[in-house]
Parts: sequence; structure tokens; C-alpha cells
Amino acid sequence: MESRMTSQTPASFHLPVASMRSVFTPHDVERKLAKLPAKDQEHLRSTYERMLERGPERFQVKPSGIPEMAALYQTLPNFTEALDDVRRHVALSQHSADGLEVTPMLLLGPPGIGKTHFARKLAELLGTGMNLLPMSSMTAGWLLSGASSQWKGAKPGKVFEALVDGQYANPVLVVDEIDKAGTDTQYDPLGALYTLLEHDTAQNFVDEFAEVAIDASQVIWITTANDERAIPEPILNRMNVFNIPAPTPDQARQIAGQLYTSIRGEHGWGARFDPEPQADVLDVLAEQAPREMRRALMTGFGNARLDGRDAIRVDDLPRPPHGKNRMGFVH
Repeated sequence: MESRMTSQTPASFHLPVASMRSVFTPHDVERKLAKLPAKDQEHLRSTYERMLERGPERFQVKPSGIPEMAALYQTLPNFTEALDDVRRHVALSQHSADGLEVTPMLLLGPPGIGKTHFARKLAELLGTGMNLLPMSSMTAGWLLSGASSQWKGAKPGKVFEALVDGQYANPVLVVDEIDKAGTDTQYDPLGALYTLLEHDTAQNFVDEFAEVAIDASQVIWITTANDERAIPEPILNRMNVFNIPAPTPDQARQIAGQLYTSIRGEHGWGARFDPEPQADVLDVLAEQAPREMRRALMTGFGNARLDGRDAIRVDDLPRPPHGKNRMGFVH
């Protein structure tokens, strides 16, 4: 059965449609729980009990109609190809009971150009949750797929946690900096992805801690990387690869302007400031990576208020570290 998530909104805004989907089979959990020794493996026991208490049903959401994405194209002007791909998948899921199925995507590009921000905005667009998995900090494969309950301190992996402890059957999972996965261990940090990135095998993904099949086939996978050469070919072949360029100078000014408007609108104090930033402020911000623009703007807003002004000036912005290169623009 499908239901609207809320009721009163403008007619032009398409709300996510929610159906329910089982992400595991309770009988499997009950059978595992019954076989546990009476006094051992308390963490595993509490995991099974939590699963049964919460039940297997999770929201599976998709936009009811092809959403208006003009604002996203303005906010993320260098992500046009990736946004076009999302629109295609959303269009395919319309007028049927099918869930939204998005081919796993790799966003390839230099640091700080907004790859993680893209994933967060996509989760907002689709009405589902987002989980960030930073591979640069992962030194063991079990962080994705769980570790055997026989190991001291073992626990379920991030995929299990997102589906069992979360609300959604189709969350956005972001494997950030996949090219920086540690390789100084006997475990392959990317090993679980061989199963998870294939729709058919992901339907029966087994977390090594819980040892219960989980349906991860609806997960929307976004991976990010700076260098594709460090990613195994079989994993690359499972994804649509999008080369995300650094913004052009005009796109960078556009991103800076959108960020100014967004920050101003998100805070009560924003009403004290001019609706639009000054042109020379945009010029300076446009020389920075999108990741740095937000920090610079927050500093600028604060300095302007300390000086009792309702407009940010260039000298309110922090100076870039000495010797730091300007952002590599695309011409």
C-alpha cells in the first residue's frame, strides 16, 4: 500500500511516495536467537532482539513524479551529468509499483568540489536517509560487512546498521574516498562491495556479525574518489562513472551566490543581511573550492556583524593560507 508522507504542500511540489519493504525475514532471526547459548554473546543476542522488536518493515520512498530539479542544477552546476542520470532513474520508476533503482555511481574529481554535498542533496530530493562511510578511516573490511561475533568487540557493519537501525529500505549510502581504502591489512575493505553493488546478490547480503540475510538491493550507492586508478576494475565496472570537473569561474560565482542565499535563509540572523552578496565578494569566493566557500562566508557574516554592518565586504573574508594555490578552474 502506498501513502503520502504529508498532506498540505504546493501542487507543484512532488512528495515522496512511501511503500513498505521487508529488509529481513523475522523467522531467520528467531532461529538464530534460539540457537544462542544462554550466557554468551550478549551483544549478538541484543542485536537479534532489537531486530525482532523493530520488525522488518522499512519505508521505501521515491518522488511521486519527476521532481523539479532546477535549484539543484543551479547549486551543483558542475554535476549536470550525474543529475541527468538521477532524473532518468526517477522517470523509470514512475507510474508503477517499482521502487526507485539507481545504478551505483562514482563521482570522480578533485577534493572539495562538492561530491559529498551532492549526495546529501540527492537524499533530500528522494526523501530518504543518508549515511556517510569514510573509507580513508577504514582499515578493515568488517566496517562495511561486520565482524564475526567470535571476535572481541565485534559489531555489525555499516550497511546492516543503516537498514536495520534506520527507517528506510533505500537509504543513500556514500562510500567517501573509495580510492583511499586502507590496504595494510589481511582484510579487503572493499570486499563487501562486490556483493553490495550488484542488485541480485545484494538482495541476500549477509552481515558477518549477525549472519542473517539482509535485503540491501534498494540501497542507493554513491562513491567518491580523487583517483580511479586505485579502485579495482571489477568495482569500477559495477558503477556509472562521472568525471566531476572543477567549476568554471562563472559556475563558481553561481555556487558562491547560492551558498550565500542558503546560509542567510537557514539562520534567523540572516534577515539582518542584504539579500544578495556584493559582486567583489563573489569574485573572491569564486577562487575557492565549494567546501571552503561555506567556511569563508560564515567568517564573513560574523565579521560584518561585529562591525555592525548588514553587508559582507571583501576584507571580512578570511585570507587563504600563504602559498595556497587557487582552485583549478575549467575553461
